[in-house]
Amino acid sequence: MFHRTKVSRALLLAFGGGIVLCGAPALAQDAAAPAPAAAAPQRIEVTGSRIRSLNADSSSPIQVISAEEIAASGVSNIQELLLKVPNTGTPTISRTNSNFQTSSVGVSTIDLRNLGEARTLVLVNGRRYVSGVPGDTAVDLNTIPVQFIERVEIITGGQSSVYGSDAVAGVVNFIMKKDFAGVELDVKYGESSRGDDRRREANLTFGTTSENGRGNVMAHIAVSKIGAVYSRDREASAVDQISLGLFTGAPGDFFTPVRPFFSSFNPGGTFTTFDPVTGEPTLQTTYDAAGNPVPVSTNGPNGDGVGATGFNRSAFRTIAVPTNRAMFAAQGSYEFVDGHTAFFEGTYAGTKTIAELEPFPLSSEDIYPATGGLVPAESFVNGVAVRNPLVPDLIYNAAQDTDGDGLRDYFFTRRIAEVGNRGATADRDMFRILSGVKGTITGTWEYDAYAAYGSTKEAQLSGGQVNVLNFRNALQAVTDPLTGQPVCADANAVAQGCVPINVFGYGSMSPAALQYIQAPATLITKTTQKLVGASVTGEAAQLPAGPLGVVLGAEYRKEFSSSVPDALTQAGLNAGNATPPTEGSFDVTEIFGEVNVPILKDMPGAKLLEVGAAVRAGDYSTVGNTTSWNANLKWEPVADFRVRATSSVSTRAPNINELFAPPSQDFPADLVDPCLGVTLTSTTPQSERCRADPGVLANIQRNGAFTLNQPDLQGISGFNRGNPDLNDEKGKSLTFGLSFTPRTSFGRLNVSADYFKIEIDRAIVQTPRQFILDQCYSGDESLCQFIDRREQATGQNSAGSIEFIDAGETNSGGRFSEGVDLAFGITSKVGPGELSSQLTWTHMLQDYQVPLPGAERDQIKGEVGAAKDKALLTLGYDWGNFGLASAVTYIGPSALDDQFLVQFGLAPGSVKVKEKFYTDFQFKYSPTKSTELYLGLQNAFDTKPPPIITGLPANDTGAETDAGTYDPIGRRWYVGMRIKL
Repeated sequence: MFHRTKVSRALLLAFGGGIVLCGAPALAQDAAAPAPAAAAPQRIEVTGSRIRSLNADSSSPIQVISAEEIAASGVSNIQELLLKVPNTGTPTISRTNSNFQTSSVGVSTIDLRNLGEARTLVLVNGRRYVSGVPGDTAVDLNTIPVQFIERVEIITGGQSSVYGSDAVAGVVNFIMKKDFAGVELDVKYGESSRGDDRRREANLTFGTTSENGRGNVMAHIAVSKIGAVYSRDREASAVDQISLGLFTGAPGDFFTPVRPFFSSFNPGGTFTTFDPVTGEPTLQTTYDAAGNPVPVSTNGPNGDGVGATGFNRSAFRTIAVPTNRAMFAAQGSYEFVDGHTAFFEGTYAGTKTIAELEPFPLSSEDIYPATGGLVPAESFVNGVAVRNPLVPDLIYNAAQDTDGDGLRDYFFTRRIAEVGNRGATADRDMFRILSGVKGTITGTWEYDAYAAYGSTKEAQLSGGQVNVLNFRNALQAVTDPLTGQPVCADANAVAQGCVPINVFGYGSMSPAALQYIQAPATLITKTTQKLVGASVTGEAAQLPAGPLGVVLGAEYRKEFSSSVPDALTQAGLNAGNATPPTEGSFDVTEIFGEVNVPILKDMPGAKLLEVGAAVRAGDYSTVGNTTSWNANLKWEPVADFRVRATSSVSTRAPNINELFAPPSQDFPADLVDPCLGVTLTSTTPQSERCRADPGVLANIQRNGAFTLNQPDLQGISGFNRGNPDLNDEKGKSLTFGLSFTPRTSFGRLNVSADYFKIEIDRAIVQTPRQFILDQCYSGDESLCQFIDRREQATGQNSAGSIEFIDAGETNSGGRFSEGVDLAFGITSKVGPGELSSQLTWTHMLQDYQVPLPGAERDQIKGEVGAAKDKALLTLGYDWGNFGLASAVTYIGPSALDDQFLVQFGLAPGSVKVKEKFYTDFQFKYSPTKSTELYLGLQNAFDTKPPPIITGLPANDTGAETDAGTYDPIGRRWYVGMRIKL
């Protein structure tokens, strides 16, 4: 789409028939020109095959993104550009959807075909890269220096036979620059049209070649600082809200907000007392900012927000986390003997991210779980009940002995604003070093051997939480007979520094009490990768149609990961998630081979016909022996027309988290209780199963129908866990494509169409909690064991409401993806300049998963984050020293998750969000040969994200949309300068 070099033109000839992101036809046309007489044939290796040959045409469609195209996009992180490519899905972790992650905040991952990051293999220069997510295989794209990239090659479909485990959906291969000599400086500043998301970047690349031409060394230094975007600064997310459809069940109401819908956990506290006989509340009050008791109302007495006593969490949340990065990359080579070269690659990336969210919502049930949150308003002193002097008369007089321990009790919820906002500062360091030798054995036979070590370390410090044990001691206060002041009732606690805490009203906690109860949390993670490999490639025989290409090789890899939170977090004693440490490792030894057989060449009906095959056998320390293979065909019946096909079986072994993660607490959202609305007279089998639960029955008897309140919706917990008995998963992949590159009077066209089908047997998944709920109450009693309901009302939670629902990793019934990739491009002279255009489009035919063997299909196609249609149109015009580039991304209309809709009796696909278009522009001007100035707009027309409101599936907390799929920031501009010397 943009100014192109001879290098990128040559690439398309090598990749002939692959999809190039922008400007492909011009590349092909220019590359067809005769090479200078002095140019020697060079064998190259293309992603998808390890065979180096003069005609490295791929049997699978390859998308190539050049360095020029990366520069024209104006992105700060390569993930931002890759997400525009139609065959990529919504990432699990990005800068705009990770603020509430307990670890790996701000990491950037890539997901091909929407099959998950664990099934997308990321390579650098054709070799594996260390993971950026502890316990996983996902690479953090923050550690890939954007300006150091020569090109990106994306190949979809099973590639495990060539590259090993994880390449079930495909491969993203970052090819870095090499043999660079000179200096290149790139500086840039940008921000959003609302004055946030500020970006400051500086990149310096330099290199030199030895006088004898045998050696080259180059290095790259990059620093960037990207500012935050807060929920309060976007109208759609500035105020707490929830989908009205959750209350009405009407399709038209799902995107209509109840606004405000403040949290009942407010900084003044909400205090409840109960009748010991009936269990009914006798008093419920909160305090305003002046310290006066007032009624509780999360949306105001009239439902319009006026007079609401709740808390606006959105005023504290972050849409896009601030991210600072410093990177250093270097690589070099030296031909120490004719035909034999030593090489190295080294990368360091230091990343700092800051997550920020609202103060912690503390419930007295967090402090007194054994009594359901009942707090004694008195303490026994010498066998006599003595009043806590900090408890106000209003609450103390209403309190009664509810739990039978002889002391008056009350219940509270409180936003502990005095402790400060929750959040985490994460310092992440990635280091990788690789070295090896390569050279010519004899004739066409070449070898390559290498060893690599990589590690990612993260040190995370979190705030805003409390020590539960200390808080309990601080709540139990009595009056000191000597001083007349409140003191902690427990003498041992006093000796340890206990200071009584006052939870009644705004700002009531003293600094001394805060110091006693605060519990900063830490998390230390480490991931390491050791890699050794060697291969030989060459021409085993000369056949009539060309050389018989062969590769043989072996590779050893060891992965280790650990994640260790502080002791309070491990025990769940800081009022947050109970998170035990995770540690595990595995190693694998693999051998592989590949062959390419030319059948016909320059024959009638067969200008070229080749077949190939690859196989890889591995021995894992966890799942034992695995085998992957592929078979492929390339046929060019006439010039400029190609047919390609690949059939493969790929293997993915479970990662460390999937195998070894111990139970860790989670607080799932967006669950719909199948019992909601059930009455004593409901006649469905589901209703009968609901009433069989004593808590549900008690709720129905009290309310007439099973009813849930806000704390019930927000109070569901559960545990996620790994499974050491997991088996590997098998991905069966088929691709079949046609490409046509004719010359026309307008230029050279590049038209291609590729069909793909990927079927994964025994796909490793975490069984969805909504699926567990639905199946349990549809008759699968084996899944009911993962659900715990409250037998009676506790505090603000209703009888029968869900307290825990657990989920674990399993080998599921499978995952299936089928669709078509289309591409059309042309470059031609228009007026005084050159116009290039490229359209790529992915259309999904099928996309579903089977959560458990034998279960019904869960359709994914067309749901939010998995649109049926996604496209990218790029246009570029170069005229002398001027250039203009544009890119339009299209995301088709999408529906809410069908498993969610069925709970409301709605048909799959019946509730949709509209299609979205995002348009980017860049203008550049080169006043001299060594200087380039550029100015760009991203999301130039300020397209708003669809309203996927709190409570709806795919909502990212704080963004009020799916912030991994749609742009939640809005229009952004940037300006920069490049200098090349």
